[in-house]
Amino acid sequence: MLGNRPSVIIGVAGIAFMTKRGESRVNRLDDVAVFVRVVEAASFTAAAEALALSQSAVSKAVSRLEDELGVRLLTRSTRRLTLTESGAVLYERAARALGELDEACLAVTALQQEPRGRLRVSAPMSFAILRLTGLVAEFLERYPGVTVDLRLDDRRVDLVAEGFDLALRIGDLNDSSLVARRLATCHQRALAAPAYLERHGTPRHPDELRHHNCLIYSYAETAKLWRFIGSDGEELTVPVRGNLEANNGLAGREAALAGLGVLLTPDFYVADAVRAGTLVPILEDWRLPERGIYALYPERRLLAPKVRAFVDFLAERMGTGRT
Repeated sequence: MLGNRPSVIIGVAGIAFMTKRGESRVNRLDDVAVFVRVVEAASFTAAAEALALSQSAVSKAVSRLEDELGVRLLTRSTRRLTLTESGAVLYERAARALGELDEACLAVTALQQEPRGRLRVSAPMSFAILRLTGLVAEFLERYPGVTVDLRLDDRRVDLVAEGFDLALRIGDLNDSSLVARRLATCHQRALAAPAYLERHGTPRHPDELRHHNCLIYSYAETAKLWRFIGSDGEELTVPVRGNLEANNGLAGREAALAGLGVLLTPDFYVADAVRAGTLVPILEDWRLPERGIYALYPERRLLAPKVRAFVDFLAERMGTGRT
């Protein structure tokens, strides 16, 4: 049992001292650092010069530390300084802790100077598979100090609560607390398989979609209200319905390829199928609203280099064109 004797707790997160009254103190880290420098320099004068302090300030720091702990740390003589048993214990552990603190600060500084570390990214599943994964491979080749944790999910994750560095999103943005950078424009198309159009006819006007089986992407902002823009700029909103709703764009594409119905989807899902003729664009006299592809992250101030580098890279590779 220690009784009234003080105890010393030293760790890399800080140094706390328990006074004789049991009160925790965390304001003696500077004094501990001065004490360590005095021991290493074997001199109050040399320590004062190294720290750019007066010899009196160095002496007061060590005395203050001894008073706080209730023990003598150094035996002083005209010729030399000698560590007491308590001083030797404190020096050994404090020097190690301060060294680790220095290394931690250097590591943080390095993180702010060049892209490195683990980057957690949330992205829509199909977009990531079709367009993003190849870009991530290029990014990692350019920045070998970064590792990417790519989580594919069509739902809108909570970046802060779920610990993501950034998210990629397509469409309207609702969270004003996040910083958003537009990376590219996403063009949409309405299409169907030739077999479906042969059986049910080709719609010539958006209103005719009311009588067609429409394939619904359930995560869309207006999943069952499809908007079209005429050549005169007039907007037309058509309520649609169908026998398949899916929360993944690739599932809708496969259903359309199977001839199940009409699909409204971003161009990147179906560009290959259109070129191959397995899906046919319809209502091409009408435009569909263009949607943005955005990078979202929690804050702009002191943005980590790994985040800034990734967003800049995507903007560079995706440009301001359509995808």
